[in-house]
Amino acid sequence: MRSILRSPAGVLLAVLLLLGIWLLKELDDEGSPGRNGSNGEVTVTVDRVVDGDTAKVWFDGRSEYLRYIGVDAPESVRPDYPVECFGENAKRFNEELLRRSPTVTLVFDREKRDRFGRLLAYVYTGRTLLQAELLRRGFATTLEISPNTSRASEFSSLEGEARDAGRGLWSAC
Repeated sequence: MRSILRSPAGVLLAVLLLLGIWLLKELDDEGSPGRNGSNGEVTVTVDRVVDGDTAKVWFDGRSEYLRYIGVDAPESVRPDYPVECFGENAKRFNEELLRRSPTVTLVFDREKRDRFGRLLAYVYTGRTLLQAELLRRGFATTLEISPNTSRASEFSSLEGEARDAGRGLWSAC
């Protein structure tokens, strides 16, 4: 082994082997950058805000719907459905948060997509978890859908605090 590492070809082979091992650790099961287990995380650019719990983001070269895991904001754009109390407020707050930081980090849970093909993720604007802000300020309620429930207890606590304090939709609706 020592004689192999003394030759330029041996050193190159060792470097390539180490690089390959590192790349395998950095790529998730779908070949996307990841540092958070097999589902990973990825940085994307926001295309536009749809409503209080959904946005369109540029992912793998195309604009895709992103549904925020663990929260449900009042409806504001659902076809053939009335705008719900605080729906427009939730959308505006979401727009405000994403306007400050149009590049966001998506952290995936157990499933990367829902049955409609939308991306499912926890959304970070810098170090701020978007779902936590929506719940803390009363712009959304919790929504647990298995198996993506790794933050359900944290979200439930934030919702309870907002409800008890009468913030956002808890005092308006």
